Amino acid sequence: MPDSDTRPRKIIHVDMDCFYAAIELRERPELLGKPVAVGGRQRGVLTTCNYEARKFGCHSAMPTFHALRRCPDLVVLPVRFDLYRAESKRIRKIFAQFTDLVEPLSLDEAYLDVSQLDSDAASIAWEIRSRIREETQLTASAGIAPNKFLAKIASDWDKPDGQFEVTPEGIDDFVRDLPVEKIWGVGKRTAEKIHAFGAKTCGDLQKFSLVELDRRFGKFGHELHDLSRGIDHRRVNPNRERKSVSNERTFRENVITSDEGLEKLGPIVEELIEDYGGKHSDRTIREGFVKLKFDDFTITSAQRPMQAIEPLEFADLLREGWERGEGKAVRLIGAGVRFVPLGKSETGGQLEMF
Repeated sequence: MPDSDTRPRKIIHVDMDCFYAAIELRERPELLGKPVAVGGRQRGVLTTCNYEARKFGCHSAMPTFHALRRCPDLVVLPVRFDLYRAESKRIRKIFAQFTDLVEPLSLDEAYLDVSQLDSDAASIAWEIRSRIREETQLTASAGIAPNKFLAKIASDWDKPDGQFEVTPEGIDDFVRDLPVEKIWGVGKRTAEKIHAFGAKTCGDLQKFSLVELDRRFGKFGHELHDLSRGIDHRRVNPNRERKSVSNERTFRENVITSDEGLEKLGPIVEELIEDYGGKHSDRTIREGFVKLKFDDFTITSAQRPMQAIEPLEFADLLREGWERGEGKAVRLIGAGVRFVPLGKSETGGQLEMF
C-alpha cells in the first residue's frame, strides 16, 4: 500500500564493497593486489571475492573448484562470520546515528529511510560512507532514490566506493533502458518468460497494459507494471527478519514420475544455492524442505534438519513427498531452507555443494 506520509521519500541503499574479502584484506594487507575470495575450499562455494578475482569471472555462490579453474592463483580464505558480524554491528551503529528506519538485508547491505531529515539524501549518503571508511577502513557504495527498488539498483551504478542518485524527475529516463533482469523478483526463468513476451527492458514492459501483464504473469504482473515504471510503495522495515529462502517452479505440463521430478529439482536447488550464497550466507541453516503441489492442487512439504544445502538431501525429501501423492502427477516443485532466528545463532551456516 502507498505510504500515507506525503513527504517526499528519501531512501538510501548502502552496500559494502566485497565485504568479507575487504575485511580479510584489511587484516592481511600482504594480500592486497592479489585475487582473493572467501569461502569453503573443499566441496564449497565462494561467499564473496575481491575485484581482482572478479576479473577472472569469479563471483559469489560459484563452486570453489570452478573458481580455481578460472583463476589458479586465487587465494581462498576460510569464512570468519564472527569477525564479519562484529564489523556489521559497527556499521549499523553508524546508520543509527542518522535514522532509526534501517532495514538490514544481510551483514553487508541495508536500506535507510532518511525522509525525516532536512539534509539532502546524497549528502547524508556521502557522510555515512565517509564515517564507515574512517571507523572501519572499509568502503561502501550507495544508491539514493525515492524508493527501495530504485535505490538498490542505483547502489550498483558507481561501484566500488561511489554513489549514484535517481531523482524523482529522473526516474523515467533511468528505468527506460534497464534490463528486465534488474526488476525486483525477476530471476532467470521469469526473465526468459518476459523475453518471450517481447520485452527486454523496462521501457519495453511499459508498452503492455496492466491487464495484459496480469493475464500473462498473474499477480506478479501488477508488480511488473509498477516496477517497470519505477513505482515501489514498499516501506523501509526496521523489524524485518528473513526466516527462510526458497525457489519453486510451476510446470506447463505435469511431472509424472519421481525420476522426472529429480531432473526438475536439480536446477531449483542450484538456484537456491546461488540465492543463499549471494544474499544470505551469514544466516545459519536449521532445516531444508521440498514442497510439492499435485495435479489435484493438494500440497505436501517434506523437511528435515540441515546445516548445509546438500542436493542429495533434497533428492531424498522429494522422494519422501512424492510417495505421499500415491501416484498423482505433480504441477509444482519447490525447495528451500529455514534459518535459525537471529540472536540465537553463534556460528554461520557452512554452505557446501556436492
